[in-house]
Amino acid sequence: MATGKITPSLTIVRQYQSTPDKVWNSWTTSAALKQWMAPSRDFTTTVVELDVRVGGRYRINMKGPDGAEHDISGVYRRVTPQRKLEFTWSWKSTPERESLVVIELRPTAQGTELTLTHSQFVDQEACDRHNEGWHGCLGQLEQFLLLSAA
Repeated sequence: MATGKITPSLTIVRQYQSTPDKVWNSWTTSAALKQWMAPSRDFTTTVVELDVRVGGRYRINMKGPDGAEHDISGVYRRVTPQRKLEFTWSWKSTPERESLVVIELRPTAQGTELTLTHSQFVDQEACDRHNEGWHGCLGQLEQFLLLSAA
């Protein structure tokens, strides 16, 4: 009997006081994503290339405060406008470690509930590092949405 290996995953739920359309556009528009997709303000997002369609590719490059470059890319697997975005996630430095990100948006009375699930990590350490990074990115998204609403 074959047993499947259980791989670590993380789920983060955030509330945003913006419409699902605005949150969706923040994930699917290069100019918007470039403004917030980084774990902290110490990072600079230098490249964002998006082809948001099933089978389309994306690439994001961030530069850290130490000058190190962090290059991520993947393929969109599911695109349901204003509802769900699913894509593979792979670092240029470790392309064999492909994981999966699912973004789900749900309208609420206050705006939008975003659920981010990142799964298929190679180990718990990678999961923990990504958890920290995603919390930073989603905080940056919140600031971006607040500033763009003003």
